[in-house]
Amino acid sequence: MTNGKEATLHQRILSDIEGRIVSGEWPPGYRLPFEVDLAIQYGCSRMTANKVLTHLARAGLIERRKKSGSFVAQPVTQAAVLEIHSIEAEVRSLNLSYSYRLERRVRREASAIDRQHLELSEPAPVLDLVCLHHAGERPFCLEERLINLTTVPEAEGEDFSSSAPGTWLISQIPWNTAEHRIYAQSASAEVAKTLDISRNAACLVIERRTWGSTGPVTFVRFIYPGDRHALVARFTPGGES
Repeated sequence: MTNGKEATLHQRILSDIEGRIVSGEWPPGYRLPFEVDLAIQYGCSRMTANKVLTHLARAGLIERRKKSGSFVAQPVTQAAVLEIHSIEAEVRSLNLSYSYRLERRVRREASAIDRQHLELSEPAPVLDLVCLHHAGERPFCLEERLINLTTVPEAEGEDFSSSAPGTWLISQIPWNTAEHRIYAQSASAEVAKTLDISRNAACLVIERRTWGSTGPVTFVRFIYPGDRHALVARFTPGGES
């Protein structure tokens, strides 16, 4: 049975380590002191140190690797399924620095696939954009976007070199309908290289289409490394069970 002193030390060590992780003092990938070192530092038993590390692992704050030690876990973003949100806000919610890079910007006539993605019944010009979002030093999300220039002609005058197109669209163009499609996909060689993950690693893909009062606005595909992103949906009771 754990005595009162050990229980108090358990809480103290737990609070200390959680504080260092949440504040960013110990960033993702940082190796924590070994059990024996924690025991010496805090004057507690190795069992107490082990219980603290086990608690942190169950909470998802650290990863325990056999023979290697314990490391601060990579944070996993939780995004609401039905929200249209800012990727920058996602990243900053993790207490990580955000950066963005435009990989491609091409104005062209919509292809047959583009027209299918945007649900266009007639030929139309589109802006084809590829962007990479970073969280800290690591790639966070690959964005592949089409903007319908018939509905959003103002987008042609934007170069999107310093501001992500999603942020601009949210602030500039009203939309009244959105559709999400969510699925898992193995990373192709190109995606794996861009996101700095292994080829065929699991990715979470979110596709979104939005419409405004005058027609389709945009189609976008977000590709996330599967181990760094989660989706959350909140429900209220309805009429049927």
